Amino acid sequence: MNTKKSLSVLLALLGLLVFVGACSSNNNTTEQVITETTEVAETEPTPQDPLAEFDQEKAAKLTATARFLAGMEVSENEAIVKMTESGTWKNHASYLDSAWSQLEAQQLSKAEEWSQEELQAINASSPPIFYPFSGPDFLYGFTLFPKGSEYVMLALEPVGELIDIEELSEAQRNAKLQEVIGALSEILKFSFFRTNDMQVDLAKQGVLPVLLVFMARTNNQILDIQLVSMDEEAKIQPLGEGEAGSGDSNSISGVKIAFLPEGESEPRVLHYFSTDISNDGLKKTPQLEAFVQQLENPTTYLKAASYLMYRDSFSQIRDLILDQSNHLLQDDSGMPIKYVDEEKWDITYYGNYTSPIGLFAERYQPDLRKIYQSDETIKPLDFGIGYKFGVNESNLMLSTKKDKPE
Repeated sequence: MNTKKSLSVLLALLGLLVFVGACSSNNNTTEQVITETTEVAETEPTPQDPLAEFDQEKAAKLTATARFLAGMEVSENEAIVKMTESGTWKNHASYLDSAWSQLEAQQLSKAEEWSQEELQAINASSPPIFYPFSGPDFLYGFTLFPKGSEYVMLALEPVGELIDIEELSEAQRNAKLQEVIGALSEILKFSFFRTNDMQVDLAKQGVLPVLLVFMARTNNQILDIQLVSMDEEAKIQPLGEGEAGSGDSNSISGVKIAFLPEGESEPRVLHYFSTDISNDGLKKTPQLEAFVQQLENPTTYLKAASYLMYRDSFSQIRDLILDQSNHLLQDDSGMPIKYVDEEKWDITYYGNYTSPIGLFAERYQPDLRKIYQSDETIKPLDFGIGYKFGVNESNLMLSTKKDKPE
């Protein structure tokens, strides 16, 4: 009996030792799993903030500057906030608020609705937007194509200098505000810039202040601004501080603006280049064509383009647009409809076409007039755009490149 009890006690002790060993092994395994999991968690890359590359203090100041010029409430910069207390700025803001409200009601809101309905598929793909002969008209480019991955604008007007509002005297600030109003007056009334007047208005200040006004008024945050040049290899080079040009007579001067649309987290880029895109101009700066060819399936927009591509002297930019673009939205001032080959393009017509304004009467297209007279399915436009800015007096033509046969 005692022997049996001793054996039972011994077996119980052995069982206990086995149990304790198993628990210890499990604990070690658990600790190892936790350690390995922690190590994996520590080595997994965290998503990079797309805005991390930008100087937030600089971005706040640039945005405040844009809003100051646009006559909008400023909260990003204390020094610029104080400048909005002047009577001159308040009058400036009141004028722009009134003019913008009228523009919004008569044109912009209707253009936005039209874009949402007719350009939905294009905007869903977020293509690059190519806008030659643009002047500083970011406004309509962004209104019709608000989802562009980037925007490339070309015109003759100079870029201008990046001004520091805080360093200007009150008299200089007031003069700057007056320059902005002078440059904006026509597009606010007519939806386009008059070329001759624009060359006078923007000869000194350049397009940059107007671009900033349009970006602010379309609720964009300015992240960064760089004066740049495009070298002979089509590479974009930032200019050094105080550098007016690259020193290379064949380079193209421009500006690169990084901006962030309201409610979004991915920054976008606008490139504006001051350059001659006639055949002679492109011969001197062939890198521009190479730069455009780098754009992936761009959508080209043409408005109030002075009928320049009707001329043989602008055939090269015309051919570049047709070769590179997946879509082309233009009014009749862009290129004659005869160059848009119906075997390669599907064309949808909008609005009305009777004749050009008197200044360009010789650019009348009888074949385009025949299309508008004979096609009863053409949808009207309830907003004016381009040289004939009356309701359903203007026209738009959307060309979509057909799929190439495999």
